[in-house]
Amino acid sequence: MSTVTLPKASGGIESFAFSGTSVSPDKGDWNRKVFAAAHVVVDPFADNNPWSDCAVDWGRTLAFRHHLWSLGFGVAEAMDTAQRGMGMDWPTSLELIQRSVREAKAGGHSIACGAGTDHLDPADAKTIDDVIAAYEMQCEAVEATGGQVILMASRALCKVAKNADDYARVYGRILSGLQQPAVLHWLGEMFDPALEGYWASADHMVAMDTCLKVIEANAAKVDGIKISLLSAEKEIAMRRRLPAGVKMYTGDDFNYPELIAGDDQGYSHALLGIFDPIAPVAATGLAALAKGDMQRWGAVMEPTVPLSRHIFKAPTRYYKTGVVFLAYLMGHQDHFTMLGGQESARSAQHLAEIVRLADAAGLISDTEMAAARTARVMATHGIEV
Repeated sequence: MSTVTLPKASGGIESFAFSGTSVSPDKGDWNRKVFAAAHVVVDPFADNNPWSDCAVDWGRTLAFRHHLWSLGFGVAEAMDTAQRGMGMDWPTSLELIQRSVREAKAGGHSIACGAGTDHLDPADAKTIDDVIAAYEMQCEAVEATGGQVILMASRALCKVAKNADDYARVYGRILSGLQQPAVLHWLGEMFDPALEGYWASADHMVAMDTCLKVIEANAAKVDGIKISLLSAEKEIAMRRRLPAGVKMYTGDDFNYPELIAGDDQGYSHALLGIFDPIAPVAATGLAALAKGDMQRWGAVMEPTVPLSRHIFKAPTRYYKTGVVFLAYLMGHQDHFTMLGGQESARSAQHLAEIVRLADAAGLISDTEMAAARTARVMATHGIEV
């Protein structure tokens, strides 16, 4: 068995042995619509300012999307997992969308793409019309590629909106102009502090009422909604109130197995960042779920939950560091480098626990490679044998 030296939570170091046990992907028909929000791979050889410039390795980035498609996932493109608005600017996001949609259409794959207002600095947004214009520009750009819109939450709207009517006006205007139904994305403040008070209330249940009114008024233009509040109770409450035909896409990276499995009153589909790193295991679980094999679903998916809760622990917005770290360990890229230098956003202790939990979840198929790459990262923190 491959071993690596890791820091211990109690202090000091220990030798960790990989189990050598991994879950093999099991392909099959699924009875849930599932998107994985995909990360981007940086070009580590670019001569740029890594804190402010977007240098993307397009070959590796698109190859990872083909990896997700090959397992049966749809790709949610240019979302926060791709560091949208947190290292990835709009021009680079649009190029990513254009490239990915071309690849998706050529292969008959599923894709939906984020459209927001992130090219508009919230400080420059003075009126609701400024927000509408920004949304319309990005939505038109996404639909020009043939992609489905994921209507992302807007920091600018959160800043300028005075009440629930302002949200209704913006969303009604944008949805009415779309060519095909969109997925709405309610991103909670735990993912982006600038979005606290979205839907004109800091009380999530009051905000939910406003959001539901928007959906009900525009139901023909809403495919579904992804909510990312990390609360199973709130998601279930909203799911039960959605108009007929409007899907709930879970964005809950803490409670996804139970939400996707559902109850006697319904279930959630999924649009998840955690499905980027755990895609092979999740594919196996989704195939079992479609067959009604709940025992297999639980056996495969439950071990991924401690890993996901650790990756998405507060400050949750830095979860992308864990996602890319795992992509490196699993061989999807040759380096642990991120936009904005966010490879430094988590501690050696945090990364070490990801290694342990990923192994326990059956994600590490090549233990020698994972051990060697973990050792390289740990060495940059001064942790060596």
